[in-house]
Amino acid sequence: MDTMKAVRYGAMAVMAASTIGFSVGCAGTAQPQQQEIVQMDNADFYTDGKLDTAKCKEAYFEMMKKVGAPVYPRYKEEPGFLWTVDFGQGDFARFGMGGVFWVNNRDKQYFGHEIFLLPGQAIAEHRHLPTTDAKGPLQAKHESWLVRHGSVYGFSEVGEPNLDEFPEIKALLADCQKPVMNCVHVEKWEADGQLHVLPKDETWHFMMGGPDGAVVTEFGTFHDNNGLRFTVPGASL
Repeated sequence: MDTMKAVRYGAMAVMAASTIGFSVGCAGTAQPQQQEIVQMDNADFYTDGKLDTAKCKEAYFEMMKKVGAPVYPRYKEEPGFLWTVDFGQGDFARFGMGGVFWVNNRDKQYFGHEIFLLPGQAIAEHRHLPTTDAKGPLQAKHESWLVRHGSVYGFSEVGEPNLDEFPEIKALLADCQKPVMNCVHVEKWEADGQLHVLPKDETWHFMMGGPDGAVVTEFGTFHDNNGLRFTVPGASL
């Protein structure tokens, strides 16, 4: 079955927003446009009630081709190298992600991660806390993100509350996430070369794939899974 046939990328829809002037004295103004986000059919990612990694990967590969991202042979050939997760909630289309850990070095304290998101698919809201392991204390993970292809919505508990200004994405959030969310500030991040930095360590954050999905590179300090916390009860990586 071709999973991506289930994707229905909606027609362009004009959103109400403030008029933008391009220069002083410029007679022309423009209204920004926002492409509708249509999520995939969640049932397409499960076989006998279990998350089907092969189907998830197929969807990501089709998304990568659509946004112009490379699909490296090792993504397909090395078992477990590109992993997928629904955080144990059974709602992969809305509450899931794909990823590749390029490096996670505890001694040198650096981390490199590739994040894959389908249209309207969101990572579980989470934060990172300081921990201690057999080698000693570890700082809370600090991270930054660079959108390589596509676009995402970045959610944070830091910043002016503006979630209600994005009703089109608020409605796409997983039912398990909505009642426990701490993130009230949202920004649209494009593949424009801008680095987006976690504004404050230990704060809640997550991101959601834009209309075409996204490939995002994450830079960070060592990821200690013992320091990872989710707001959704029972969620796990």
